[in-house]
Amino acid sequence: MDAGSRSAEDDALEDFVVRHYTLEGVARRVLVSGSGPGVVVMAEMPGISPQVARFARWVRRAGFTVYMPSLFGVDGAFPLAQEGLAIMRRTCVSAEFRALAGQGASPVAAWLRALARTMMDECGGPGVGAIGMCFTGNFALSMMLEPAMLAPVLAQPSLPLDDPAAVASDAGELAAVRERLEREDLTVLGYRFEGDRHCRAARFAAYREALGPRFIGRVLPDDAAHPDPPPFFKQIVASPHSVFTAHLIDADGEPTVQARDEVLAFLQRRLYGVPTFAPESIL
Repeated sequence: MDAGSRSAEDDALEDFVVRHYTLEGVARRVLVSGSGPGVVVMAEMPGISPQVARFARWVRRAGFTVYMPSLFGVDGAFPLAQEGLAIMRRTCVSAEFRALAGQGASPVAAWLRALARTMMDECGGPGVGAIGMCFTGNFALSMMLEPAMLAPVLAQPSLPLDDPAAVASDAGELAAVRERLEREDLTVLGYRFEGDRHCRAARFAAYREALGPRFIGRVLPDDAAHPDPPPFFKQIVASPHSVFTAHLIDADGEPTVQARDEVLAFLQRRLYGVPTFAPESIL
C-alpha cells in the first residue's frame, strides 16, 4: 500500500519486521523498520491501522528506525466502527491500561520505558523519540522518566476518559518529568483539534499547568480535519481528533501536513541536531 494512500483495505505491513521483546516480564510484538535513531510510534484506538502505519512510514522516511509496539487491536486492520468499539472496551478494563482519573500512569508505561532502553542499544544515537496518540498519548510523557527519551510528542492525549481537565500522570511523575525537562532544556509537543470531544482545551491547560513553558500545545482548527475518516472515527469518535492519522489531509499546505512536518523536524532536531527539510523556526 502506498504510504500516502487512503484505502478501505487492511495493510499487510510487509515492509516492517516483526520482533518479539520480553521486557518487564511481558512479551509483546513490535513492528520495526528503517535506520537511524529509534522512534516509538504508539497506535491510537483501535490499533495499528493503515493510517497509523502511513504515519510511521513518514517517520521512517525522515531518517529514523520506527518501532510500533502492538498494544491492542489487530495489526494492520482498517478501523471499522463496531470492531473498534469492542477493542476499546476491552482495553479500558485491562489491568495494563488505566483509563480513568485517579489511577495514575498505566503499567504499560514501564514496558515502554524498557523498550526505549532497548532501542538505544540497537540503534545508538543521542536518544530516542516517541509519539503517543489518543489512548497512548500520555505514554510518551511517562516515557520521559527514562533518560534515553529525548523527544516526546503527545497527539490528542485522551486519558483519563472521565475527566477532561486531568492528565494520566500522578503528581510525582509530573514533577519528575518537569524537573528533567528544565534541567536538560527539553520540551514536550502536544497536538489537538479545537473541537475534539476526547482531548479538550482543559487537558492542554492541565499540561501547561504541570509542565509550564516546557509543554508546547498546538491547536488545529476543526475545518483542517479530513471530512471523511474511516468508520471508527466517523461513527465512534465523532469529532475531529486524529491529527496525524485518520483526520490528516495529505496535501501540500494543509494544517495537518504542516503539523506532521513540525513533528518530523522536532525529532530530527533532538535526535540528529538539526532538521534536514523543515523550517528552522521550530523548537
